[in-house]
Amino acid sequence: MCGSHRSPPRKFWVKVSQSAVSQTGCVCYLAATHWLQLAHAAQVSAVTDSAHCQCAASRHLILRSVHGSEPNAMRMPASSWVRSLVPVKPVWVHANQTRPGATVTAAPAVPGAKRLKTFEDLPGPSFAESMYWLFVKGYMLRAHELQLIQKQMYGPIWKTTIGQYRTVNIASPEIMEKLLRQEGKYPMRCDMALWREHRDMRQLAYGPLTFEGHHWHRLRTTLNQRMLKPKEVVCYAGVISEVVSDLITRIQALRQESPSGVNVNDVAQLLYRFSFESICTVLFEARLGCMEKEITPETQTFINSIGLMFTNSVYVEVLPKWTKGILPYYKNYLAAWDSIFNYGKKLINKKMEAIQERLDSGKEVQGEYLTYLLSSGALSIDEVCGSMGELLQAGVDTTQFSLSHYALSRDEKSFPEPDRFMPERWLRDRGMKHHPFSSIPFGYGVRACLGRRIAELEMHLALTRIIQKFKVLPDPKLDEVKILARFVLVSDKPINLQFITRE
Repeated sequence: MCGSHRSPPRKFWVKVSQSAVSQTGCVCYLAATHWLQLAHAAQVSAVTDSAHCQCAASRHLILRSVHGSEPNAMRMPASSWVRSLVPVKPVWVHANQTRPGATVTAAPAVPGAKRLKTFEDLPGPSFAESMYWLFVKGYMLRAHELQLIQKQMYGPIWKTTIGQYRTVNIASPEIMEKLLRQEGKYPMRCDMALWREHRDMRQLAYGPLTFEGHHWHRLRTTLNQRMLKPKEVVCYAGVISEVVSDLITRIQALRQESPSGVNVNDVAQLLYRFSFESICTVLFEARLGCMEKEITPETQTFINSIGLMFTNSVYVEVLPKWTKGILPYYKNYLAAWDSIFNYGKKLINKKMEAIQERLDSGKEVQGEYLTYLLSSGALSIDEVCGSMGELLQAGVDTTQFSLSHYALSRDEKSFPEPDRFMPERWLRDRGMKHHPFSSIPFGYGVRACLGRRIAELEMHLALTRIIQKFKVLPDPKLDEVKILARFVLVSDKPINLQFITRE
């Protein structure tokens, strides 16, 4: 128990169950069964400043010391997270109803019960060894490669301590499946404390990536409408097809400008602009001209801000807090988020003015996603702005590359020769033999990617049209392209391709 209290705590008995525990927001990925096992060990506590479990983009479980976002938010000590994933029957425990240091103690342990291992029992590098790998050996922006190395060194599950994070790394699809299938109603992914820090500093509302608990559930339930069901997403096919047509036209123009007549340089940047135009067309019901030869400086600033936010956040997360006022990373990180939110707010205000004009003229309000959010009354304007800012950056950056499970998806039991280009391995009738949890690029469960259907629609329409019209080959002058980890994966150099017209 931490802290002191002027009045004695009131005790009450609660039955710990899957739904009851998960609804408190205290179980992040690990379900109530883990709490029950911890109760047997008499090690459960609900201390708001103790470490709790999250999952980063690299499919790690992160244990971090942060304050709960809600009163009496229950948190588990870092030493108690690594437990068996075998479900057990509910037990009765009693809790001291105090603030902020409420504790949960268990009924007497079963005689002869097996001792459950703790975080400290896991293998893994020390803090000094982690710093050596990141900064001396140069894996700071190659963390995905470090995952593979550490899996070889420590096995499918290991611990790391980097900066303010204590992390449990999972590189086994079998373990990942056991973990994810025990989610409750309010699963947690990544803590996103650095993102929330920006929102708090700027007095902005949280969005679907920063909210947790029942607040997240209410927001996500509203945002899911007109976004997840295929029959609803198909209504966006027409507007996205228009963007794809502009993409083909832009590819044609870039080919003609090249000396070879077939080359398109820096395809990733072109796809960035395509993704941005597509997601804005869906979210804000507006075309912004990103497929034109020249785009406005304001739009280009926004696109650049996405990359700057991710790149600078990598350093801010790892470096000590006292460096924030000395090194430029934190300042650049905040400025990048400011640009993202300012751009989103401008588009929302524009749509609100259009809606008001129709109302004033007695016309019916028509539109798709943003119109629905603004007119439904389910969310406040601040919540719409907070949500759109996060959806906007996710729609641009993560459509291209994903560092959600690098080591996991290179498990050779599921993917022989994982680094070899073998598209036939994804053919459902004869090629797909991998474990279902060895590749989950859009996540899993109720907190899976909100924009999955839109992203798939973009990719399917764009790739179909491109392959129908062009034969795509790498530029003969292109050297080996390596991967950099920037929360998501990006190439270390521009990728130039040849687009040869099919006869």
